[in-house]
Amino acid sequence: MVHKVQGVIVREKNAPATIETILVPEPGPGEALVDILTSGVCHTDLHYQQGGISDDFPFLLGHEATGIVNSVGPDVTEVKPGDRVILNWRAVCGECRACAKGQPQYCFNTHNATQKMTLEDGTELSPALGIGAFIEKTLVAAGQCTKVDDESDAAAIGLLGCGIMAGIGAAINTGEVKRGESVAVIGCGGVGIAAIQGSQLAGATTIIAVDIDQAKLDRALELGATHAVNSRNEDPVEAIRALTGGHGADVVIEAVGRPETYKQAFYARDLAGRVVLVGVPTPEMMLELPLLDIFGRGGSLKSSWYGDCLPSRDFPMLVEQYKLGRLNLDAFVSERIGLGDVEAAFAKMHAGTVLRSVVEL
Repeated sequence: MVHKVQGVIVREKNAPATIETILVPEPGPGEALVDILTSGVCHTDLHYQQGGISDDFPFLLGHEATGIVNSVGPDVTEVKPGDRVILNWRAVCGECRACAKGQPQYCFNTHNATQKMTLEDGTELSPALGIGAFIEKTLVAAGQCTKVDDESDAAAIGLLGCGIMAGIGAAINTGEVKRGESVAVIGCGGVGIAAIQGSQLAGATTIIAVDIDQAKLDRALELGATHAVNSRNEDPVEAIRALTGGHGADVVIEAVGRPETYKQAFYARDLAGRVVLVGVPTPEMMLELPLLDIFGRGGSLKSSWYGDCLPSRDFPMLVEQYKLGRLNLDAFVSERIGLGDVEAAFAKMHAGTVLRSVVEL
């Protein structure tokens, strides 16, 4: 049986996102068919539209999603029909060298569904991050489904599927923020705000938000930052040092993905401090730093892949923190929209007026 459903695609670079009829096959071995409940509109979806990820058009957009498992293929044991799940884009293989070392969060052989979703004319679609969630039903690898409870707001917890997890994980998993430490977060969009919340959850006592947009800084202060630095008006490195006894922060999280802001992060950390890059650079960007400074300052320079998360471990734990009132996921849901509003949501994202628009089906 093939399911004929509505979904949002982009046919070519910079083309508008449009609603099309999509054919979704029944799940095969290791696959799950999921009825989508919600899907956040993430910057990564915009990057797909702009051709910044690959040129494998047409793309089926959407990936920060919750849903209900509709059916599963043969031999699937992770989930069953009726389970409420958050989707993730890194189904671990359990067999590669990272998994064999007990580090499945770094799995080098993550996988997606084998079968393809198509347009009515047979054109195969490339689902965003192997998910494609701006659609009524999607086909994924069963390992991309993490079961969660039925009580929490689907729109809020679904954001753990990508950007919010990236930010929280950059602080907790990659940066290993400890109780009493100081943290600076450069870039206060959705990922940066999530890094601030992750730092607060980990017990940081000084959390410095850095951005050029005062409205974003005000929001950061509302959501866990203890200090705000407008880098349009003052040197962020000197400001961070001044707020940390002249030393620099224990952890600096760069959530922009630009050489200029990465250099700020590098010099704003304390000796033996940690820099975490979670902002996504573009292919042409280059970074130049004196090698002696890298050697002389010690510490570590890390990149955070998806917040170095293990969805089966981290999603349920963070949902519980949300239910206990320790993690404010509701604040990230700026608006709830329909499938036909995705293009308008991209415009609001450009303007910086939303943390997340969330498609509800």
